[in-house]
Amino acid sequence: MQFARINDVTIHYQIIGAAGDKPVLVFINSLGTDFRIWRDVIVRLAGDFAIVLYDKRGHGLSGLGQMPYTMEDHASDLAGLLDLLAVKNAIVCGLSVGGLIAQSLYRQRPDLVRALILCDTAHKIGTVESWNNRIAKVEAEGIESIADGILEVWFTPAFRRPENTAFGGYRNMLIRQPVEGYVATCAALRDADFAEAAKKIAVPTICIVGDQDGSTPPELVLSTAKLIPNARYEVIKDAGHIPCVEQPEALTAVIRAFIDFASHGEKGP
Repeated sequence: MQFARINDVTIHYQIIGAAGDKPVLVFINSLGTDFRIWRDVIVRLAGDFAIVLYDKRGHGLSGLGQMPYTMEDHASDLAGLLDLLAVKNAIVCGLSVGGLIAQSLYRQRPDLVRALILCDTAHKIGTVESWNNRIAKVEAEGIESIADGILEVWFTPAFRRPENTAFGGYRNMLIRQPVEGYVATCAALRDADFAEAAKKIAVPTICIVGDQDGSTPPELVLSTAKLIPNARYEVIKDAGHIPCVEQPEALTAVIRAFIDFASHGEKGP
């Protein structure tokens, strides 16, 4: 395992190397998960790209840091990690809150970002009321009190079937996240709005969404794609909010096609 001290926070990360001329792919996980959600995607990409994964503050094996959090704090952590690793001009792929971190990173440090893959995310997610209600519930009763409702919007009914042992594993991942880090990241999500910033994104960008995503539905993701100049938009069939778990092969194919498009410097539609 690899750890670094960034912004006075212990950050857990992993590097999967490749030849020096290969593009660097950076993956940012969603709220209530750790970087293991990307496993079935990265095993299909390893060797063709250098890969950086990490647990954002308050999640997985990373430390909590000072609270409250802002999206800029999360982005600053990632910028610090990429600086430490001497990574520039990366293709940054963020899922859900990870997509907002990616947008914030681009706004703060455009030198680090070659292209954006915004997966099941938006320029703004949820409302002040919805996030405050979730924060109050988790602070009073813990993450397990909301787990069933969260998992219903994360995964399709087919994935949630009782005989699917993987579903129970992802439930464990959710409820075992630190309450403090989960709540602080909920507050960062509540306060983040990148509607204006999205209009200024000037790198190749694709917005991807599962067709059954109940957290950031296709129409919300499409609205973000329409804000970003020349952004592409792709729907993953038979997937909910976390297509890297439910449809890793399909998601990997979309990522590869987009990187090929971005690498050839073509213009968006």
